[in-house]
Amino acid sequence: MTSTDSAQTPAKAPAKDPWDLPDVSGYVVGVLGGTGPQGKGLAYRLARAGQKVIIGSRAAERARAAAGELGHGVEGADNAETARRSDIVIVAVPWEGHGDTLKSLREELAGKLVVDCVNPLGFDKKGAYALKPEEGSAAEQAAALLPDSRVAAAFHHLSAVLLQDPEIEQIDTDVMVLGEERADVEIVQALAGRIPGMRGVFAGRLRNAHQVESLVANLISVNRRYKAHAGLRVTDV
Repeated sequence: MTSTDSAQTPAKAPAKDPWDLPDVSGYVVGVLGGTGPQGKGLAYRLARAGQKVIIGSRAAERARAAAGELGHGVEGADNAETARRSDIVIVAVPWEGHGDTLKSLREELAGKLVVDCVNPLGFDKKGAYALKPEEGSAAEQAAALLPDSRVAAAFHHLSAVLLQDPEIEQIDTDVMVLGEERADVEIVQALAGRIPGMRGVFAGRLRNAHQVESLVANLISVNRRYKAHAGLRVTDV
């Protein structure tokens, strides 16, 4: 290579700092299934951190009643209105209603960043066990049902008890975030980071969502044995 060739070679841009995350404070966050334990807990924590939150339910009155209990400016609406008014929509509905709920909201969720936190689980005398949807995971089912939305997966391993306890100032845990587009993943990471003690960590693409969703079955076993509300921490990151 000549000196001229060398001079014309563009300098390689420095690697992006993976912890340089966007400001998400201005986004409106909707929570489908926001009257259930997990959804209600997430709504409470995000609103307490200063996020604008709308919780959705099949019945608007039920959502408004739950929002009144949460305070911190949380609003309640039916699922369709929640989806329409939100920039980011967290799906926290029971697994049994996951597919039907998303099918019914395909139009309202078009163009939105949809964050699936549903864990497909079964229960028998031996305890909780993971189910594997035909698409591979709940998140992949969401992506298949919502072709006009951007789907990520996160918030699977959080204790609803801790989330809803107003005496707990911070929740020391990591949130595994999966998605196809780095920009969307970083938005979700930043959203998780708004909750004191919490950190969002990139954990791969949606094809890896099944094992993340399944791990909840193991955490349920931990919690039952040790009378705990276990979460996860990723070391050396």
